Amino acid sequence: MGAGRKISCLSLCHLVAALAFSHMIAVFGAKKQLRFGQNGQFKILQVADMHFADGKTTPCLNVFPSQMRTCSDLNTTAFVERMIRAEQPDLIVFTGDNIFGFDATDAAKSLTAAFAPAISSNIPWVAVLGNHDQQSTLSREGVMRHIVDLKNTLSQVNPAEAHIIDGFGNYNLEISGVKGSRFQNKSVLNLYFLDSGDYSTVPSITGYGWIKPSQQFWFQRTSSNLRRAYMSNPEPQRGPAPGLVYFHIPLPEFASFDSSNFTGVKQEGISSASVNSGFFTTMVEAGDVKAVFTGHDHLNDFCGELTGIQLCYAGGFGYHAYGKAGWSRRARVVVASLEKSEKGDWEAVKSIKTWKRLDDQLLTAIDGQALWSKSPAGKFISV
Repeated sequence: MGAGRKISCLSLCHLVAALAFSHMIAVFGAKKQLRFGQNGQFKILQVADMHFADGKTTPCLNVFPSQMRTCSDLNTTAFVERMIRAEQPDLIVFTGDNIFGFDATDAAKSLTAAFAPAISSNIPWVAVLGNHDQQSTLSREGVMRHIVDLKNTLSQVNPAEAHIIDGFGNYNLEISGVKGSRFQNKSVLNLYFLDSGDYSTVPSITGYGWIKPSQQFWFQRTSSNLRRAYMSNPEPQRGPAPGLVYFHIPLPEFASFDSSNFTGVKQEGISSASVNSGFFTTMVEAGDVKAVFTGHDHLNDFCGELTGIQLCYAGGFGYHAYGKAGWSRRARVVVASLEKSEKGDWEAVKSIKTWKRLDDQLLTAIDGQALWSKSPAGKFISV
């Protein structure tokens, strides 16, 4: 009788374990399945530099004196909520300095509060680290591990296949074509997320961090694999699927523009690393990246094209971040749109466009522009 119970228990335990494992696979499989909607679009909301701290007790910076008494981190939260309601994005991307560590009493609580609007929206979201996220009670690794444990996030600490890689929060997402189309099992848009570091750890080099060779090697390998898959059966394509890259600290190449060749504003210097690690060249060589999106310099919100890649700031979002009184906090929206066949079926990505929204009464949309489009002949061109 005892042995029978033991056997039954073992069988039951194996069954429960198998079901749990199957459920886990189903959950994570569904969690990672991002695709274009039936309207043929995929929309991304970028939130840069929230600088969240302790909530309602944290004051705003660089607002009018009349706003100071009632302004706090809660204004940042309200702006995130407004943007989500207005745009209904398919993915929310937080590009670093999510919290301002020096003023956050408890990093875990501050992170959870900062991402609360995304969590409660049930919209998939991701985050990368800035240079201030680790300045509270958690290390950079600790911050990223806390983030990946939050609900509805697709963030990763680091890619499983990369055994040695610098930083925390290097990963990619594949966006599949419309369900039921011939591209439903093919990634037609690729998103790359990287940790651009915080500060230099090399004594002879001062200033901010940069994207290291190990990260660039991971990017090269990932991009190569994705390009190969897209241009192979089934449904082989002539060129690579477009890629978008998100990280916090701008590259030195962001300093290549003036008011004659960008859309938006440049109101402060480019606070990139003091050395050029060559990541821009790495992206150009890969051939699939169409745009890069960063934060860090809150008073810059421009997009400029260099060697076929659009380099874009989002503009400062958070109210506990430095800004400029009278210059509205803002967010960037990016929409990729598919082309339609003569039969009316959704195909590959046709164009990528962007705009920004201001945190004013009307949530005003400004600076709409085309970032990239595919020519009628199937060739890829910058706009």
